Amino acid sequence: MGKHNQEPTEGVPEDEPTTGAEAAESAQDAEGLIEAEGPDVETTLSDADLSFLSGQSDAETLAAEHLADLQRVTAEYANYRKRTESNRQVEKERAIGDAVKVILPVLDDLDRAEKHGDLQEGGPFTAIAQKLRGGIEKLGLVKTGAVGDLFDPNIHEAIFQQPTPGAETSTVADVVEAGYYLGGSLLRAAKVVVAVPAD
Repeated sequence: MGKHNQEPTEGVPEDEPTTGAEAAESAQDAEGLIEAEGPDVETTLSDADLSFLSGQSDAETLAAEHLADLQRVTAEYANYRKRTESNRQVEKERAIGDAVKVILPVLDDLDRAEKHGDLQEGGPFTAIAQKLRGGIEKLGLVKTGAVGDLFDPNIHEAIFQQPTPGAETSTVADVVEAGYYLGGSLLRAAKVVVAVPAD
């Protein structure tokens, strides 16, 4: 048994480097094999490829729909927050306005007392009046209407027109009740006596 059993090596490729000509020949053999198998191989590959691509397309479409939904919900939430903040600000101003309207008669009484000399400098009620007015101003209440202002029907309520010699325009001659602004809007028009040109 000195001889080794050798198996036939026909058809078994050896590990030899292939040349360009051999690679081209094997590519032609592969094409020939596909043609020999028939069009079913190409159709099957194409169907599989189309199915894969269709799955990718469906996933991309679904992702785009989800992204659009997310963007829509995000925009709705941002609008909701803005609307809520705006409503909150309006309600805050309304609540302050309601509270201040209750105090306006007290401020009117303080103005009348000051005109008649009842609030003397250094008196105990003067300090209370100053604190009350200071607190109201912190809430955003601004007094309007002063003697000598041009009459404006948007912010003044004329309770009496007084023909005045030498008057060229309608001006405020006296303020009966001061007007007030709150947060940029007119809370109450000033009640005034208007000096008008004499005929």
